[in-house]
Amino acid sequence: MPKFILFATLSILSSTSALAADPTGDWLVADGVAHIRVAECNGNMWGAVAWEKEPNGVDEHNPDVSKRSRPTLGIAVLSNMKKKPGVDQWEGEVYNANDGKTYSSTIKPVGSDKLEIQGCVLGFLCGGETWTRIAGPIPSSPSNSLAKGAKPPVPPKTTGTMAAAPKTPAAGQKQAAATPAAPADVGDICLLPDIARFAH
Repeated sequence: MPKFILFATLSILSSTSALAADPTGDWLVADGVAHIRVAECNGNMWGAVAWEKEPNGVDEHNPDVSKRSRPTLGIAVLSNMKKKPGVDQWEGEVYNANDGKTYSSTIKPVGSDKLEIQGCVLGFLCGGETWTRIAGPIPSSPSNSLAKGAKPPVPPKTTGTMAAAPKTPAAGQKQAAATPAAPADVGDICLLPDIARFAH
């Protein structure tokens, strides 16, 4: 009996540490203006804007003039993050839509509900922030099997966003201005064009 309890305890601890080290899922950025969905696409981590506080944003600071009118919803912000050997960190690039620049970056899960993002210019002038988990972790992308020619499974819905039903005002109350509906869920980010062309 004690051996069984010890084995069960070790299993729980190992599954907890695996969860703690999993950067996949949906994350709220530090200033609360967006959710970033992080998923494993063909062995590396990618992250894309899955929700915006202010709908209909555009990538107006992109250095490529032809991309300045593209929606920010669905753009890749974490690119090709590769696992560092022996540690729970991934290295790649982060795109900052606020200034249109791409930085060398590291992501590191902290516990099961925080993700530290560190970005550096030319290896120094580093800065970072901590994101908070709001959903996940999520399973490996079904699109990974598409690259191998397998029939795609039906992907599970990870984190849909629904607008709340409007409330009917009580007698004598003024009707509040309607709030815009939240943007549609971007779904499997591995299928987004800017990620799919690099991840497969």
